[in-house]
Amino acid sequence: MSEWLSREEALERLKVRPQTLYAYVSRGRIGMRPDHADPRRSEYRADDIAALATRRARGRSPSAIAESAIAWGEPSIVTAISTVWHGQLIYRGQDAAVLSEHATLEETAALLWAMPQPARFEAPLPDAPLQFGRASAFAQLAMLAGQERPSLGRSAASLCADAARAIGVLVGALGASAGTDPLHRRLARGWSVGDDVADAIRRALVLLADHELNASTFAARVAASTGASPAACLMAGLATLSGPRHGGAGEAVMHLAEDAARHGAEAAIRRWLGHDRPLPGFGHQLYPEGDPRATALLAAIGNSDETLQSLEAAAIAATGARPNIDFALAVLTRGLGLPRDAPFQLFALGRSVGWAAHIVEQIMSGNIIRPRGRYDGLLPPTDR
Repeated sequence: MSEWLSREEALERLKVRPQTLYAYVSRGRIGMRPDHADPRRSEYRADDIAALATRRARGRSPSAIAESAIAWGEPSIVTAISTVWHGQLIYRGQDAAVLSEHATLEETAALLWAMPQPARFEAPLPDAPLQFGRASAFAQLAMLAGQERPSLGRSAASLCADAARAIGVLVGALGASAGTDPLHRRLARGWSVGDDVADAIRRALVLLADHELNASTFAARVAASTGASPAACLMAGLATLSGPRHGGAGEAVMHLAEDAARHGAEAAIRRWLGHDRPLPGFGHQLYPEGDPRATALLAAIGNSDETLQSLEAAAIAATGARPNIDFALAVLTRGLGLPRDAPFQLFALGRSVGWAAHIVEQIMSGNIIRPRGRYDGLLPPTDR
């Protein structure tokens, strides 16, 4: 019978950070199960850890180390903006879940951008009536990206000013009303919901503001490393966010919820898993004990949606995975009457603040991000 270790024991035997342990679990290299004494915690298979520790002690080639760093591996870019630490999301030394209890997105931007005053995201007055939504966000940001000057040689304050202007373009394109109020209130007015909903929107935006080196942030940093303008870098982040395995996961949760409403939660989950698709809205490689962003948002707004309640219970029973931020955004959207695409729009607006922070940090570093490919194709014949 296999021996199972606590997280602390596993970390001690491997001598790694929690993120690395979770990466090994996500890649199937270490078995994990819920702790029978406390289902909120996890246990890790001791045999897998022993085998992995032995392989680590023998060393790996530089190419293997570099390849593993790209996907949930060891940290590969130095940043002072955010990290995941002992199951908590940290923004420049502050717990993001605690920050979301009171901060606005503008105040969070000041923290992440290392600026003395809250940011201002003023939506420009359109020359013609806009069709609000995702397509408009891409179109308006692309137009600005084609006009802005490159970022090289400029001060952090100048770059932040351009980033704030570009985020203002996103704000207007996604339907926030005009004015100088904090963004969450302007979004609530634009989406025709009340002040009580505005506070839930505020929490979601703060919790989404950054998440260390996720795919869209990495894309924004790559663009920044070439000297592209802040708007162009934000465009790179937005394009990457649109993928179904990133910011598009919220839409998948909405589809799953609609399927559960028609066929029942257990049947919907069976159908989804039967098509060999990961269950959207549940589990996260960095948070095997549960996504603290989802915990914070759900604690604030509750879950009165019967379909999503049954879906949560059935998903935990079937997979052992707990709700993540995508599920919490679906609860927010369905329960509070937000536009159907609100999960993506909130993700884009909140995360744009983090993209901007990483853009400035990358430009100030002076480095270009240019990894090498490990070629696995044909080569021309050589003369002998």
